[in-house]
Amino acid sequence: MENGKTFQALERELRIRNYSRTTIKSYLYYNEEILRFFQKDSHHITMEDIKNYLDYLADSKSSSTVSVAYGALQFYYKVVCGRSFFINTKRPKKEKSLPTVLSKEDVVKILDVVKNKKHHTLVSILYGCGLRVSEVVNMKMKDIDLNRMMIHICKAKGKKDRYVILPKTLKDVLEIQTHLKNSFDFLFTNGRGGRLTTASVQKIVSNSAKKAGIMKKVSPHTLRHSFATHLLENGTDIRYIQELLGHAKLETTQIYTHVANKNLSLIVSPLDT
Repeated sequence: MENGKTFQALERELRIRNYSRTTIKSYLYYNEEILRFFQKDSHHITMEDIKNYLDYLADSKSSSTVSVAYGALQFYYKVVCGRSFFINTKRPKKEKSLPTVLSKEDVVKILDVVKNKKHHTLVSILYGCGLRVSEVVNMKMKDIDLNRMMIHICKAKGKKDRYVILPKTLKDVLEIQTHLKNSFDFLFTNGRGGRLTTASVQKIVSNSAKKAGIMKKVSPHTLRHSFATHLLENGTDIRYIQELLGHAKLETTQIYTHVANKNLSLIVSPLDT
């Protein structure tokens, strides 16, 4: 069986097309994994092998994982190798599960129990700006514009830049940071002065929610979902929400129409009549 050098052409092509490091890592992993799974080299992989491998993944993994594996294998065998056996094979259908959303009251409860100022600011920015956890840990002082009350999100998912709104309630605490840090310093750092890790942020959010007595499983992304849903409930145009979240497609943002209670709350249950 071949070694990692087999996929040098794949890695080069992904870099040329400006794919993210995360995507490159995933695409290499699944192409290496299928060879280990069947104990074959790439020249002997067939469409039947690929279907069996995807079926194996589907038995224990999420539809999103299967979809990524499909994309990885399709890119290598179709784009890089020029093999045509993907023509009649459709990408796995994704599950349409609804996001977990907190009520505004739940968000207040979480913020009330967070006594550490740095953690309080962290949770506030995650919810108040609707950011991904990766965007928060990579945020630098130069990205914060207190005059315009905006945050410049640099090279986010899909390597795209965007601006998000900065809540007025955070202006004072961020202004203090501008006097304590240089423009290229990270806003959130660990005890050693290095960048805060995504795992640390996830732990802070999860522990804060548990301390507040929230029964739902809460992650940084739950705060992002809640941000979008609450904006929609307040009457914000969905296209503005799409822009703030950095979604490439409006369809991605429209999932929040299924969890927002703006219209559902007006319906009277027959039990109450």
